[in-house]
Amino acid sequence: MALFGFGKKKAQPAKRFEEPLHSAVFTTSFVLEEKKPITHVSHDADDGAWQFFSDDELEDFESVARVVGLGEIIKLDDSILALADMPAGYFAYRARVKDKWIIQKQEE
Repeated sequence: MALFGFGKKKAQPAKRFEEPLHSAVFTTSFVLEEKKPITHVSHDADDGAWQFFSDDELEDFESVARVVGLGEIIKLDDSILALADMPAGYFAYRARVKDKWIIQKQEE
């Protein structure tokens, strides 16, 4: 029981991306149009670009590639906010939407 604020858990401040919500990010038609879950995220070391993918095979990336605003991706899946402070040069993955993100450094 929480009285006068004692015993309450403090809410963690929501993470935010440094980039504006209108910043261009890469995704696929699988994520945007077929509403497949985002299971792979990369933050590229060379140009700082963010990429958001599902588990689908990308045999012909150009035919399924989409460029959208970061805010649109957040609206689709706000759990990606957990990765907002992931440094450039890292990627994250998970098996299912409810799973925790596993973050690793990209190989050079």
